[in-house]
Amino acid sequence: MKQVFTAKSIDEAKAMAAAEFGVEESKIAFNVIEEPKKGLFGKLKGEAKVEAEYEPSKAEVAADYITSILKNMGLDTTLNVTENEEGAVIEIFGDTTGTIIGRRGETLDAIQYLASMTANKGDKEYYRISVDSCGYREKRKAILEDLAAKISKTVIRTGRTSSLEPMNPYERRIIHSAVANIEGVTSKSIGEEPYRKVVISPTNPRPRKEGGKGGYNKGGRGRGGRRSGDGTPRSLDMMKTSFEKEYKKPKPEDNLIEGDLYGKIDI
Repeated sequence: MKQVFTAKSIDEAKAMAAAEFGVEESKIAFNVIEEPKKGLFGKLKGEAKVEAEYEPSKAEVAADYITSILKNMGLDTTLNVTENEEGAVIEIFGDTTGTIIGRRGETLDAIQYLASMTANKGDKEYYRISVDSCGYREKRKAILEDLAAKISKTVIRTGRTSSLEPMNPYERRIIHSAVANIEGVTSKSIGEEPYRKVVISPTNPRPRKEGGKGGYNKGGRGRGGRRSGDGTPRSLDMMKTSFEKEYKKPKPEDNLIEGDLYGKIDI
């Protein structure tokens, strides 16, 4: 963004540029094109011309975009932008946080996604934009960590795998991180978006009982067993549907390595 400003003095021209761009003068690059000339008795003749160039940061681009969205939604809000080494955190404050957050943060996630796409448009270097509203992210994180602990406790007690409901990548990452700190369980992500979910499994699963009703004995067919056309027992794997086989097929990224959790999991 580049524009020429004309005023009685250079300082006035710079002030006009700052007011026009809505930022501090320190964020603007100035180039003096013409200075007022001194005449008789020290009076200045002519005007000052200053070229001002302002390139908004990705955080500012994202904040402006979010402001426009909320304005079109008819919401009265304020934003607080904090930049860090990884990117920027944009917090939204207002009386209508329920509308901004949405069901389980779906609206907030959508705003974050669109703001990130807008800020990183046409740039190969990705800049992370995180959007929060009235501390929702921390509250949700605490709930998910508590859920991971409870499910893990049940998995350890029963020795059986348990799957959670579909979650977005951010929430799955929280579950994986929490499970990684609990001895006796491991986790992996299965399925395809938007139905991808986390499965928590025991590291020492309870062995299956042989025989019994509907089971198989080492010596042959148990009650409820089924045989193929040539009389040989059909394996349980052969009886599974193609969906079940694909659903339970492990993916390379699901082999977690503690200490490099996020790098090893395709959440």
